[in-house]
Amino acid sequence: MSVANYRTIIVGTDGSESSLRAVKKAAEIAAESNAKLIVASAFLPKDRREGGPDPDQLSGEGFKTQGDAATYDMLREAADTARSAGAPDVVERAISGAAVEALVDLVDEVKADLLVVGNLGVNTVTGRLFGSVPKTLSKRAATEVMIVDTTG
Repeated sequence: MSVANYRTIIVGTDGSESSLRAVKKAAEIAAESNAKLIVASAFLPKDRREGGPDPDQLSGEGFKTQGDAATYDMLREAADTARSAGAPDVVERAISGAAVEALVDLVDEVKADLLVVGNLGVNTVTGRLFGSVPKTLSKRAATEVMIVDTTG
């Protein structure tokens, strides 16, 4: 599918600087194709977080999602980044659930033509042993997946 054929693009963000690089790339593609850009962030409801870490959620200093309150602030920042990069139609979506499942479900719901994510976690020890969110998404999403090198 050429850039001009994209109608709906989803970009996943966790609020980290590296994920905002993926947002910028997705926004540039959306601008070139005059596509709707859905800036999405998954969060775990409080009752799920209390049970311990979720294997689909990244953790550590680079990952800022800690519940739905912080998610809306991250989404505003990411949407502003996308608009600044030229995206003509930006929608914010907070989605409850683990990152992989939430993004795969959103792709299906909106019939996205492209899912854009950063490569955070792809080259970590955990990512190589257990699979990273980007690699898992590339196998599970029912659309084209672009993994953006966000390692500044």
